[in-house]
Amino acid sequence: MIDQLSFFQWGVLLFSSLIFGISKAGIKGIAIVAIPLMAIAFGGRESTGIVLPMLITGDLLAVWYYNRHANWGLLLRILPWILLGVLLGVWFGKDLPEYLFRQAMAWIILSSVVLMFWWDRRKSKQVPKHWSFRTLMGLLVGFTTMVGNMAGAFANIFFLAMRLDKTAFIGTAAWLFCIVNLFKVPFHVFSWHTISWESFQLNLLSIPIIVLGFTVGIRIVKYINEKVFRMLILILTGIGALIILI
Repeated sequence: MIDQLSFFQWGVLLFSSLIFGISKAGIKGIAIVAIPLMAIAFGGRESTGIVLPMLITGDLLAVWYYNRHANWGLLLRILPWILLGVLLGVWFGKDLPEYLFRQAMAWIILSSVVLMFWWDRRKSKQVPKHWSFRTLMGLLVGFTTMVGNMAGAFANIFFLAMRLDKTAFIGTAAWLFCIVNLFKVPFHVFSWHTISWESFQLNLLSIPIIVLGFTVGIRIVKYINEKVFRMLILILTGIGALIILI
């Protein structure tokens, strides 16, 4: 696979590695930019198997850096519903034709963009806290993370609803996605066959760039104007999702 990559694919891989590292450092939402680019460069279903180990690398860095800040009580309440959502994603996504798979990814991305944009524009951040809300958000997180590695928007809203402070937010999300992404690996290897030795070689090459991105992200978190930055990310991501649809 490595010998057959085009310059465009190499560029997308390196750029996405940097973005995933920055995202896992705590800049919420930025990873949504790289997902459609990877789908365009490597194909919808195939890209999910390449992206997953890259995300796990970032997850391990995040767990190492933020491990003391996780809210385990909250995590354990939503985790079973997320894992069930993953299983639903495996079932419904396995036999989808590539065209429909890419369409599903694009709509999930667009929905995530609209959801995050709507949330940012709201004056009130109050959302339902009933157990049914936790169940729904858990299923959506699990399903979207399996089908397109795109669970960030739903997870962000759930954690915001629980009024976690910044460090608890990042630490809880770090452990959540580390556990969930590791849970997804066997399905990508044995069911979807999207992770192979060939694809894993790309992941090994991406590790230094992810580490670099994580290091840069730690510094950016302290200084960035998140409101302006998130708006730019939402616009760019929406364009990327529209490209996939077209």
